[in-house]
Amino acid sequence: MKNDAKPLLTLGLDRRDVLRAGGYAAATLAAARALSPSGVFAQGAGVETTKAKLGFIALTDAGPLFVAKEKGLFDKYGMPDVEIAKQSSWGTTRDNIVLGSGAGGIDGAHILTPMPYLITTGAMTQNNRPTEMYILGRLNVAGQCISVGQEYADLKLGLDTKPFKPALEKKKASGKEVKAAMTFPGGTHDLWIRYWLAAGGVDPNRDIQTIVVPPAQMVANMKVGTMDCFCVCEPWNEQLKNQKIGYTALTTGELWDKHPEKAFGLRADYVEKNPKAAKALLMAVMEAQQWCEKMENKEELAAICAKRNWIGAPVSDTVERMKGNFDYGAGKPIVKNSPFIMHYWDHHASYPFKSHDAWFITEDIRWGYLPESTDVKALVDKVNREDLWREAAKELGVTDIPASTSRGPEKFFDGKVFDPDKPAEYLASLDIKKMA
Repeated sequence: MKNDAKPLLTLGLDRRDVLRAGGYAAATLAAARALSPSGVFAQGAGVETTKAKLGFIALTDAGPLFVAKEKGLFDKYGMPDVEIAKQSSWGTTRDNIVLGSGAGGIDGAHILTPMPYLITTGAMTQNNRPTEMYILGRLNVAGQCISVGQEYADLKLGLDTKPFKPALEKKKASGKEVKAAMTFPGGTHDLWIRYWLAAGGVDPNRDIQTIVVPPAQMVANMKVGTMDCFCVCEPWNEQLKNQKIGYTALTTGELWDKHPEKAFGLRADYVEKNPKAAKALLMAVMEAQQWCEKMENKEELAAICAKRNWIGAPVSDTVERMKGNFDYGAGKPIVKNSPFIMHYWDHHASYPFKSHDAWFITEDIRWGYLPESTDVKALVDKVNREDLWREAAKELGVTDIPASTSRGPEKFFDGKVFDPDKPAEYLASLDIKKMA
């Protein structure tokens, strides 16, 4: 894998520039320590390393990583040498995690919640090579969308996909292909679009072809007719609507209210070797999540996300949905103060409930990404490190800590119920599936 990190002396800076920059950074750090001699820097004291390389995809739910870097929160917790590296796709994220930073890859990432399980088991790695990962926290709940092409504007599609099926069949009968795009096999976007299609009787394995497209390439591909619908995070759904290429059928919170989405994941060996550093990283991200949650910060958060080194999309493609204002397009009603807004902290958005991970694993069994013989509970216990989140939360002074690792049975828009203690019963209740 190519490592894009370059020494300062190769970036047009001479030795004096580097020394001046280093002197300024040292002075800033010293001033911060003087202001808080026994506070947060003491918490970061004794970290095994001040370095970590974390990946991200250009999506708004990576916002806490952007904010932690921009606001100096990694520095605050004793981790000044954190690099936040943009990844071109979730496949690249996976490959770089398998490599690890020592081999030019990354130590962890803003990541689709199922991916640490698919990487740990080797189910979705090259040559099925397992690379153990831990989930230390969740980054957000809800906030994804399913969009469809403008050719289906007359249908004004929403939760119900029943009208979609005859339209797809008509298109196929004319000799054209029909495709649904997601971002990674077995990842959250794949599972959301499959659930939506299947709930209305559209078999995602027979009635439509499912393809992988990186998030930042969704709009361009829809423009040239590569797919009929896709599932991804913002800003790409809003951008699609703004460019009048398609419209939003639904936000994924409508499928499952307050559903878990992205995670903050690290290689297990990084955590084992650097437990204090790992907790410091988590604390910085958690503080950033609290900042991102506040409505008065949404405008600034949108401006941060818009920067070229982060998402690189206009603020107008980001800010309104961040505030909970949804113009779905295609003449559908505009929703203000949507209850399905993305949350970074409220509603226990940051806490990685084990029961939620159990659903993702069960759905990956449903669609053949993991074998039926998978011990769901054992795998969750291996990867989910909610114990580390609890430790970090206590040090941060968080008082609203969930009493249980389970949020209990979850009900979906179509009436299906997932009981995390009875995943087999849930699987049996589903009509459309593809078991390995």
